[in-house]
Amino acid sequence: MRVRVLGCSGAIARDCRTTSFLVDSDVLVDAGTGVGDLTLEEMRGIRHVLLTHSHLDHIAALPLMVDAVASQMRQPIRICALPGTISALKTHVFNNVIWPDFGRIPSPQSPFVVFHEVQVGQLLELGGKSVEVLPAVHTVPACGYALGTGRGCWVFTGDTERNPAFWNRLNQLDVAALVIETAFSNRERELARRSLHLSPSALAEELDCIDKSKRFPIYITHTKPAETELIMTEIQKFDQTQPFGPDVSHDIRWLRAGQEFEL
Repeated sequence: MRVRVLGCSGAIARDCRTTSFLVDSDVLVDAGTGVGDLTLEEMRGIRHVLLTHSHLDHIAALPLMVDAVASQMRQPIRICALPGTISALKTHVFNNVIWPDFGRIPSPQSPFVVFHEVQVGQLLELGGKSVEVLPAVHTVPACGYALGTGRGCWVFTGDTERNPAFWNRLNQLDVAALVIETAFSNRERELARRSLHLSPSALAEELDCIDKSKRFPIYITHTKPAETELIMTEIQKFDQTQPFGPDVSHDIRWLRAGQEFEL
């Protein structure tokens, strides 16, 4: 299984694209502005979209992507998300005001997209990949995902603040890599808390929940472009970033668009 980082920024700026990951060639995890770097052929290959939540930076490219490939689709794109996320998409995006209702076009019997509700804890099989829906704590209904093929899993928290249920489940999984958000620096920790995002100080407390017997790389995502350097500097103050040194608590790395994970 290959995971390609299309976008991992908390906002847009030059060379900064918002959250989206392409898994193999057929599964998209979130649909932020990074989707715009895919070719038409690559977009045509996407069969399933896993959405963590309804915020714009995670769904902005979805209606545009569907429109770009709709005329060449042989089967609808399956959009998997929590019921609250699907409700938000139908009400505020695919509503024939902001964008056409592709859930009923070209006909209700043969639409361009189909919506599939998921629940936290649910297991899915998509294109030979196992997917588990993980809990998240955010200002709207939200989740994370663990994807694997039987030899370790790639885990994405989605947008979340402190989340004991997530760590309880993560410690039961064979984790190959963890992607976790840290949207704000410590100087904005109160804003992070109110908006249910992590800051480096909160991240440090969360990472202490990882079972001490486990060791895997941890990638930081969703940093605000203006604060990325500061956020990573603050993270380095509580943890080293070189892997597996004698005094290393965690192997923390900066996620960048264009990176690929091979599982």
